[in-house]
Amino acid sequence: MKLLTHNMLSCHIKGVTNGYPFRIEPTKVEEVDTDFDPDFLRNIWPRIEWPALKQAAESLGMTGLPAEVAPDMLQNDEFLQQFHHALLELQLEEGVLVCPETGRKFTVSKGVPNLLLNEDEC
Repeated sequence: MKLLTHNMLSCHIKGVTNGYPFRIEPTKVEEVDTDFDPDFLRNIWPRIEWPALKQAAESLGMTGLPAEVAPDMLQNDEFLQQFHHALLELQLEEGVLVCPETGRKFTVSKGVPNLLLNEDEC
């Protein structure tokens, strides 16, 4: 699961009001080379919750992302490379996503998160 996907997910258990972002507990992380597209990064940036991406990247072992991002940083190639790496190349292959409110764990297997709810959680 790419961190782009993680950044868009939230917990939908009945009654949960603070289901974002999932905390990541990784057991297997992979780095997969992907084509660098700075225009894509500039266009997706307004939809990314930066603190959640930074926290997720750190949980997968990446350090060095800035605490905040200003729009002018999107013109800096070094920053864009870091952003690209965190968003698209770091992948959670095995582990769990943890709901921040309930602590409910959702497994990630072969890069696919299983967010199916139990009947009593719907």
